[in-house]
Amino acid sequence: MNSPSILKQLKRDRAFILMFAPVLLYFIMFKYVPMFGIVISFMDYNLFKGLGGSEWVGLKYYQQFFDNRDALVIIKNTVLLGLYKLLFGFPAPIILALLLNELRNAVYKRLVQTVSYLPHFLSNVVVASMLLLLLSPSTGWVNRIIEWFGFPAISFLQEAEWFRTIYVLSEIWQQVGWGSILYLAAITTIDPQLYEAARMDGAGRWKQTLHVTLPGIAATIVILLILQIGGMLEVGFEKVFLLYNPATYDTADVIATYVYRVGILQGSFSYATAIDLFMGVIGFLLVYTTNKISRRLGENSLW
Repeated sequence: MNSPSILKQLKRDRAFILMFAPVLLYFIMFKYVPMFGIVISFMDYNLFKGLGGSEWVGLKYYQQFFDNRDALVIIKNTVLLGLYKLLFGFPAPIILALLLNELRNAVYKRLVQTVSYLPHFLSNVVVASMLLLLLSPSTGWVNRIIEWFGFPAISFLQEAEWFRTIYVLSEIWQQVGWGSILYLAAITTIDPQLYEAARMDGAGRWKQTLHVTLPGIAATIVILLILQIGGMLEVGFEKVFLLYNPATYDTADVIATYVYRVGILQGSFSYATAIDLFMGVIGFLLVYTTNKISRRLGENSLW
């Protein structure tokens, strides 16, 4: 039987195409069209001369970045924040989903789910404001509790060594509930007969989780892990920008905030574009390498 023509397929699926059109338009306008701007990383771009009148300088700004003494610091901060977020933040929604799956009280389960989802819908401005209030050395509840135990107050947001802990914990609090949705959905696709067979073999709840639930959601875990590794260097700009200050630059200044300062505040558009493009290439290589390793070790991969 001949397959329907493209026009017939478009007519048949027009409702789905219309639903998808805004998403496609968004990605074209805000993801693909701006990619043409990366050419200015190879130019001494002048805002008034435009692309046609600006001078080509090759890899000048890439060399300038690596010669900058701040480059190693901001790369280190970006990698460490992304790595800590991956190590501690990635397993958190998996653990929450497994725990929620064990709850038998439907009302309590829905309550826990709702409470854990809510922080995801708070803007980073609200979250940063909450952290500023909670961690204030004079009026914050955290320091009041510390002083109640007889210890001196800590200026959490003024001490560089505390920044990474605060950032990672706040990210986990915001994303753990929302991230658990995919894993809960994956758990619902597991054949109940597998649990019945495990119970007949004498497996308790822990062994059922270990030998049935986790293998059942392994594909979802691998795909999301690959995506998170690829985005490891894309440390959120907003929260870092709202929480950091010159006193915490040693541990808080990341690629995104550095690019903002040199690109927007100082007007070095070519330099900022070169830095962003370099980190984008590194992110792509991370995704490609992780995906290739995943394909060799198992059958789960993005492509």
